[in-house]
Amino acid sequence: MDSRLTGPIRFFPRRLALGAAALSLIAASVFSQATLADEANTTGLAVTATQVTVGQLHSATGTMAISETGSIQAERLAIDQINASGGILGRQIKIVQEDGASDWPTFAEKAKKLLVGDKVAAVFGCWTSASRKAVLPVFEKENGLLYYPTFYEGLEQSKNVIYTGQEATQQILASLDWIAREKGAKTFYLIGSDYIWPRTSMKIARKHIENVLHGTVVGEDYYPLGNTQFGSLINKVKLKKPDVVFAAVVGGSNVAFYKQLKAAGVTSAKQNLLTLSVTEDELLGIGGENMQGFYASMKYFQSLDNPNNKAFVEAFKAKYGKDSVMGDVTQAAYLGPWLWKAAVEKAGSFDVDKVVAASPGIELKTAPEGYVKVHENHHLWSKTRIGEVQADGQFKVIYESDLIEPNPFPKGYQ
Repeated sequence: MDSRLTGPIRFFPRRLALGAAALSLIAASVFSQATLADEANTTGLAVTATQVTVGQLHSATGTMAISETGSIQAERLAIDQINASGGILGRQIKIVQEDGASDWPTFAEKAKKLLVGDKVAAVFGCWTSASRKAVLPVFEKENGLLYYPTFYEGLEQSKNVIYTGQEATQQILASLDWIAREKGAKTFYLIGSDYIWPRTSMKIARKHIENVLHGTVVGEDYYPLGNTQFGSLINKVKLKKPDVVFAAVVGGSNVAFYKQLKAAGVTSAKQNLLTLSVTEDELLGIGGENMQGFYASMKYFQSLDNPNNKAFVEAFKAKYGKDSVMGDVTQAAYLGPWLWKAAVEKAGSFDVDKVVAASPGIELKTAPEGYVKVHENHHLWSKTRIGEVQADGQFKVIYESDLIEPNPFPKGYQ
């Protein structure tokens, strides 16, 4: 043994020796934390040894607030739960919230503020495809990471976006197949709000109806966001008598549309209607009695009977009140922070490129909808479900598919 190690140090008092060891551990710990902080800060993001900052970008005001409030709440619930369980890589999540105000240029402006000014590690946000298209160039230019929760038209894939809602083949095509099979539907009237998602969705729907189902589109109309006058449209529907009204009206317009349908005598007793855009969130304003018996195509309904969903609904109501409701986009928004956490921990870093590389293959077996998995194309494997509107504002699930592989660029629909 080296004589330098057998000298006076072995005669130190026990307390002094322990004190020296403790000081060494403290110094090592301080050095380790400082190193972690330095390594985290090399990402250029708002990350310290104890905290990581993320952004929320939804419409808290304007016509889309009726739809997006649930997303804001669900993301905050997930982040609260993650923080309570120890955070991510030992760091607590701080939220910077911005209001897109149902205005697409505002979304782009706020996205740049979050990425460039606040240097957030990820953003959970948007609802409409118009808002997503507005912010997409900003995320790609600044190499930010967006978790987008809304069912949408597909025909998009970006390194900088994880799409936690359904794309067209999972929602539109599967639901049209169902109603053609179950109701013998051959004629369809297409209705939507006037922006990219409804128009592109209905373009896809028309191709499927005509080329695959060999049916006929007997009418197609679009109305500005926030429109509240649907009298002429309802008269045309009554005149054409389609087997199915296929609807993609969004935001506050839904309240006027469905109340006016009922007032005009267009109810489920006389007319099949399948919507892509009414969830429990919108039904709060519409009233279940005004849509009773109509159908919605979603991957999630609050009434799903599984342990994951029961825990989610209970936690959501405990935080936001017993009368709170959860819809499809609300649930998809809840998945965002959990998928991000899993990818960050798999990557061992908050660096966007590393998190993106780690994302494909990430599974959530605790998802309220049951199970999801991130595909290489940044969309999720998920099921299609058909819900029948009940008078109490909930949906009765009457159909559930197997897991459907996401295909944002279906051949023959572009």
